[in-house]
Amino acid sequence: MEIGISRLHFPVTTLGPGKRIGIWFQGCSIHCEGCISADTWQFNTKMVDINELKRVLKKWLPSCDGITITGGEPFDQQAALFELLTFLRPYNLSVLVYSGYSYQKLKQKKEIFEGLIDVLISEPYDYKETQTKALLGSDNQKIHLLTSLGEHTFSDYVKCIPEKKLDVQFDDNKVWMAGIPIQGMKEITKTLQQEAVDIKSTQAVIKKK
Repeated sequence: MEIGISRLHFPVTTLGPGKRIGIWFQGCSIHCEGCISADTWQFNTKMVDINELKRVLKKWLPSCDGITITGGEPFDQQAALFELLTFLRPYNLSVLVYSGYSYQKLKQKKEIFEGLIDVLISEPYDYKETQTKALLGSDNQKIHLLTSLGEHTFSDYVKCIPEKKLDVQFDDNKVWMAGIPIQGMKEITKTLQQEAVDIKSTQAVIKKK
């Protein structure tokens, strides 16, 4: 089975407690206005064999505190998502999944009622909404602690005030950010995405200073 993966990184410290594996699915049919991850919307690109993905994850899983899956839209690749979650479950690490679909639409999905997702963040991003809660891009989104592991791992974390920080990642001569940008940070992220800043350009700016 193939799976569309935009990017994969460890450690990520801004999308849940601890040092987490971040998995960004490639492909989204929702297209929320103002989305800072529009580069993950296109389908049928960046396809990889899911067994290769598992091989990479096996190297990181013993050292991580949890897994965060976002995108793109994970539920737009439901068969691949289910296989990935089934693979992760025996590791007993908290799995957080972001989705732009409503909880009403997702609650009967087998990934949820079979306990494969510990924490679900649902509902589409709304750029007109305020953003005052941890892990949420906009306050209309909902956090669902679905398992005892999710409750234990996230109950205190979700009460925190959002931090003004992002993980900065360097992959394939590109600079990108992981996390939930707030206020003016959204403009920084948007600029980086539009300009596709590379490592050499970033280093040149640092040298000038």
